[in-house]
Amino acid sequence: MKLNTVKFSGLATAIAIVSVMSACGNKETKTESTAAKTTVSVDANKDKIVFVDSDSLLNQYEYFKVLKTKMEAKGKAADADLKAKGQAFQRDMQQYQSQANSMTAEQRAATEERLGRKQQELQAYQQNAGAAFQNEQAKEQEALYNKVADFLKTYAKEKGYKMVLKYQKGMGDILFADESLDVTSEVIKGLNEAYNKEKK
Repeated sequence: MKLNTVKFSGLATAIAIVSVMSACGNKETKTESTAAKTTVSVDANKDKIVFVDSDSLLNQYEYFKVLKTKMEAKGKAADADLKAKGQAFQRDMQQYQSQANSMTAEQRAATEERLGRKQQELQAYQQNAGAAFQNEQAKEQEALYNKVADFLKTYAKEKGYKMVLKYQKGMGDILFADESLDVTSEVIKGLNEAYNKEKK
């Protein structure tokens, strides 16, 4: 009897952050001086598209670091648990193989049946544990996406940006973007400030 092993991987580092953010309309003001300032700041960003470097964001976003550590620890614990159960089954198999010649036909049949059930139970446990881990991972990824997307919606509206794109070197459709459109540092700072407030 062979035992299949299931490996639990940590949270994937390349998570889709966001593709399109909401638009922001111009605000009218009553006084001429305020109106002039508003027009300059909003018009400067009118139809402006900016981007966020997803690799930098994930490497520097404190919430993601905590999440990654948490999921890696859970993955290692699940691996260790499955390994221990697998080793216990292998010991039972070895014991049976060493004693099989001294057993009666009935004893061999009963032991093989017991070991067969134990193997099936272990395989079912592996599948269930793997599915549970993947479900938790998917929920955490969704929570991460929502945090970033919600922040960027507010950020884009405040700045008057029409769109915030995700940039990842060597991947995606963006082959070149002017550095003046890179708002990664500002976004990371805002996300970390929001996360620190949330922790308190």
